[in-house]
Parts: sequence; structure tokens; C-alpha cells
Amino acid sequence: MALTDAGRNHLVQAGIGAGVTAFSNANAYIGVGDSSTAFSAAHTDLQASTNKLRKAMDATYPSGASNVIAFRSTFATGDANYAWNEWAIFNASSSGTMLSRKVESLGTKTSSQTWQFTATLTFTTA
Repeated sequence: MALTDAGRNHLVQAGIGAGVTAFSNANAYIGVGDSSTAFSAAHTDLQASTNKLRKAMDATYPSGASNVIAFRSTFATGDANYAWNEWAIFNASSSGTMLSRKVESLGTKTSSQTWQFTATLTFTTA
């Protein structure tokens, strides 16, 4: 999962204590959409025009250990019933900063299903 330019800049600002909005349980969201538009670091939102939804974190998420942050949201039967072709991590229910975005086909969710989505961000050193 690649960082967006805005996500990278947000992490820099957080690192220097610039008072940016944290990706905490109160603020973090996983968004899904049906667009298969290729990733661009310049993107600031999901690329789907209408079929996109952000869901708040499940209790105790995000969680972190060593170099990994895990984000998890549950999409209930009435949520995001379309092909999931993109997903992203945000720090607001609308607008805010999109930390990262991934384009991949995850299948088509229907109204008879509840999907739990977990995304992990792993930080490595060179």
C-alpha cells in the first residue's frame, strides 16, 4: 500500500508536533470504492464518483506494535454493496488526509454480507 503525497506530508508534520489530526480510533476511517483508476501519489480521495464509503474504526483500532499499524472497519449489510476495486485510509469521515490508497479487486459485496476489512501499514528501514 503506497503512501500518498498528502499522507507522507502529514506524517512529517506529525513527527515535528505540528498539531495535525491523528489517525486514532476517533478519527481513522477505511474507505472503499468501485473505481479501478490507477494509483497516483497526488490523489487525495477515492476515485469512485458515487460508489464509495468511509467506515469508522472498530473498537481498539487502529492498533500498533513495533513497525506495524493495523486499521479495521466493519461494513454491515447495508454498507458499500458494490464491487470493491479500491481502498484507502483516512483521518476524517469526509475530506481530511488520505494516508494511502490501494487499487485491487476485492470482490463484490452484497446486502446479505457483512465484511470486516483489515489493512496493515508496515514501516521498514533501508
